[in-house]
Amino acid sequence: MQSRELKLARHPRGKVRPDDLSLDVVTVPEDLGPGDILVRNSWLSIDPSVRMRLGPTGPAGYLPPFRIGDTLAGLAVGEVIRSRDDGFEPGDTVLHINGFREFAVIREDGDTLAGAGGVTKLDTSEHPPQAYLGALGSSGLTAYVGLQCIGELTGGDIVWVSSAAGAVGSLAAQIARLRGHYVVGSTGSAEKVRFLSEELRLDAAFDYHTPDLADALAGAAPDGIDLYFDNVGGMHLQAALSHLRRGGRVAMAGAVASYDGETANAGPNNLFQIVAKNLTVKGFRAGAYDHLLGDMRAEVGSYLRDGRLVATETVFDGLESAPDAIVAMLGGRTVGKTLCRLG
Repeated sequence: MQSRELKLARHPRGKVRPDDLSLDVVTVPEDLGPGDILVRNSWLSIDPSVRMRLGPTGPAGYLPPFRIGDTLAGLAVGEVIRSRDDGFEPGDTVLHINGFREFAVIREDGDTLAGAGGVTKLDTSEHPPQAYLGALGSSGLTAYVGLQCIGELTGGDIVWVSSAAGAVGSLAAQIARLRGHYVVGSTGSAEKVRFLSEELRLDAAFDYHTPDLADALAGAAPDGIDLYFDNVGGMHLQAALSHLRRGGRVAMAGAVASYDGETANAGPNNLFQIVAKNLTVKGFRAGAYDHLLGDMRAEVGSYLRDGRLVATETVFDGLESAPDAIVAMLGGRTVGKTLCRLG
């Protein structure tokens, strides 16, 4: 059986370009070993974190970088075609980490992405399969954990979410709003500001392309903020530290400002605010909280059923579109969850 796979052709110099990746045809084994499951992928998750694995080295403590010639890995949803695992049968819809390819041979006891993406059978009777890559998957869990466990969201908190038009940020902002909080969202264009205000119905929104990020934040939240949900890092974190009220918290889910550039992004120069204001700053990865998937899906699933939560998707068609999808997502040209749909 022939399958196309997306491989790393060369390590990007600065921003990722589509020709840093190559689409190759490989042969998928016809004979499955004990415990093997053959899956035809239908949806691929396009996430900012893939950028950190495309360089020759990666952040210490993170997943290892891809080598030139490696097939990219990422969360995917697909249909079981054949199975030699008693727990799975043809027709099952499954979640796994062997994305960026049309067909995959997976195992229930196989690798994960630092705890995320273990092979899981999905019930798609109520929600579409791609929801388990977005609002009901890793994106939703990141948003939920960042607010619930890391940010310790409590009554009356004023919340700022950066990259609030993105996959995680749009969910975190809406969950906080649905729980009754005043929510500020920042994003990278006037069109996306309108999306935050009109579609997500946030209390305030602003474009971070402004001469003074701290002033823009102060205008949106004049009384200060209690929780900063950080997807960006860099100068966004600096603005948050200045504007957080005493005892405030920072939930660090990502630092996309530093992912896709030739030089390191400037970091905050006001870290002493953490001491002066008794702030708590904590980073986290959703994979460490897989035990909360059920709780997240119960809450977010109810919002989706009632039409109270907007799960926006930007969809690219065909595996050949995946390089463009990665470039567009990293360049801020997508809204909500970025996905690649396979035929």
